[in-house]
Amino acid sequence: MAIAPDRFSHFAAIDWSGAVGARQPGIAVAICTHGAEAPTLVAAEGGWSRAAALDWLASTMPPDTLVGLDLGPSLPFVDRGAFFPGWSDSPADARALWRLVDAICADDPHLGASSFVDHDAIAPHLRRHGGRKGVFFEGRGRLRVTEEAQGLQGLNPTSALNLVGAAQVGKSSLTGMRVLHRLAGRLPVWPFDPLPASGSAIVEIYTTIAARAAGIRKGLSKMRDAESLDRALAALGSAPHRPLARYDDHATDAILTAAWLRTTAHRADLWAPPALTPHIAQTEGWTFGVS
Repeated sequence: MAIAPDRFSHFAAIDWSGAVGARQPGIAVAICTHGAEAPTLVAAEGGWSRAAALDWLASTMPPDTLVGLDLGPSLPFVDRGAFFPGWSDSPADARALWRLVDAICADDPHLGASSFVDHDAIAPHLRRHGGRKGVFFEGRGRLRVTEEAQGLQGLNPTSALNLVGAAQVGKSSLTGMRVLHRLAGRLPVWPFDPLPASGSAIVEIYTTIAARAAGIRKGLSKMRDAESLDRALAALGSAPHRPLARYDDHATDAILTAAWLRTTAHRADLWAPPALTPHIAQTEGWTFGVS
């Protein structure tokens, strides 16, 4: 699949958060255009919330933007033939999963996902706080095919069924699924949707992939000062960034990953990884940048 260099006009990255609360310090949005100018942070009045991020994606984001969301848009399916093996109501594909998460969590404020985590049929498949490891949760937890591929690339993916620890991605993933469900019909999400010939699109990102591409060694992927961020940006052909009021992992990850998307969006091989089958595309999805 050939991708024209000017297929997208903007490149955005969103560092996501699954934390409880109305405003999320862990959400950061960065965007850039073609050229060498560094990505800039997008501010939200009062700070970002998941609802504000949903509104930005649906109605404020510039046209023809490739936007990466740092979250898992689905759960493991292929290894067991189901998201939740043995449960008769286990969803058949990712979009049905998004719909289920949103329905179960309809009364959870701020697009949270606590009700899904505590659901009687789902909790046995999860590892939750307080030493509550479900009877079906084994080892480090099940992985999607794209996460297995990440491991082969030297990365260290974490199961989205694990909701414990600093590296856990489960809460972000589940709250993100509520957002993806509400964007249905308004914004395509690759590879669940084919990449359209024009318009904006969402992909899943893993910010560590951008860090590795920028030459940041394993174990040193977090940038917490201006100099580190500018060195990484320079490795991706970007000019120095505008000084930030505060340097944290969320802001720097979003800025660097937006710059990385700008350098990789035209690569046909990343839109057609050999292991991505139609079945995987509809159930588990794929991380952009994993070959």
